[in-house]
Amino acid sequence: MHVTAGALLVRSDGHGGAEILLIEHRAYGITLQPGGHLEPTDTTLIGAAVRELTEETGVDPDTVIPASQTPAYIEYGQVPARPTKDEPDHYHLDIGYAFTTAYAEVGRIQESEVHGAAWYPLAVAERLVGHRIARAVRAPA
Repeated sequence: MHVTAGALLVRSDGHGGAEILLIEHRAYGITLQPGGHLEPTDTTLIGAAVRELTEETGVDPDTVIPASQTPAYIEYGQVPARPTKDEPDHYHLDIGYAFTTAYAEVGRIQESEVHGAAWYPLAVAERLVGHRIARAVRAPA
């Protein structure tokens, strides 16, 4: 089992709604929230989530504010094998945090991990990623 940290970054769409920043994951071929494995240099889970967010999307970490120090979601699930990384089928314990931003923009993406990163309207993000999106929007400030 691997522990991973995820980041759900929420911003206003300027019309009373919300947008969520999602990535197009290269290895899995799906759209989901930024995140990934913990690194030896990570000292906190929330810090690992910010690191993954900034690595994968190029978002400036100074524009990101934690919505809460408590995870927005904790999920456990099986991950398919990735022969190119010499990884067999395994499990992930994914701990995700919600963040807010007033003006973060996608920067230089981590092309080795993602095809792209973009802001999605809340309803579209919920359809693509699921129930954890609603938890991020409801996270206490």
